[in-house]
Amino acid sequence: MRVVLAEDHHLLREGLIHLLRAHGFDVVAAVESGPQLLRALLEERPDVAVVDVRLPPTYTDEGLRVALEARERVPGLPILVLSQHVERLYARELLADGSGGVGYLLKDRVFNGEQFADAVRRVATGGTAMDPEVIARLLAARPEPLSRLTPREREVLELMAEGRSNAAIGQRLYLSESAVSKHIAGIFAKLGLAPSDDDNRRVLAVLTFLDRR
Repeated sequence: MRVVLAEDHHLLREGLIHLLRAHGFDVVAAVESGPQLLRALLEERPDVAVVDVRLPPTYTDEGLRVALEARERVPGLPILVLSQHVERLYARELLADGSGGVGYLLKDRVFNGEQFADAVRRVATGGTAMDPEVIARLLAARPEPLSRLTPREREVLELMAEGRSNAAIGQRLYLSESAVSKHIAGIFAKLGLAPSDDDNRRVLAVLTFLDRR
């Protein structure tokens, strides 16, 4: 898989390049600023972009803004965002178009190589990869309608947000796939998500709890 990497800190950028290559990824561009990132994404059309939120020249949310602009110009461009902090707005904007191929990882958890590589692959193939710590913090104070969910349904929703399949959720929670499906149906009903494509409803369910205070 072809990867464009954006990270302004030299040592971290070199470490990420080494890690990605060690897991079989082809890093076609490694850049350190917003303008360089936009150019690389539009020219290289990678399978996935791994992007730091804060890049020069603004050092605010430059990386995310550029990635979202590129995604508008290249619909469905997979984006995995790296950040030092949990920012609800960033997560919500990533999921806003409902098309998948997005992720949000905290930097201090990146160097578990296998988990990081798994997240990159999941995003590249159209899935979602939300850091468990991000999800835990975002779920910590969810009001209605999320308060309607049972503790088990909240566990299932958290794993859905990490991009897990029904089978993977079942393995994690020691449930059958049919039991997981029932819990997910309950989540959809309680969140008021009308019947539609299940993949789309999964993203909408995740977006629901990211979009509430």
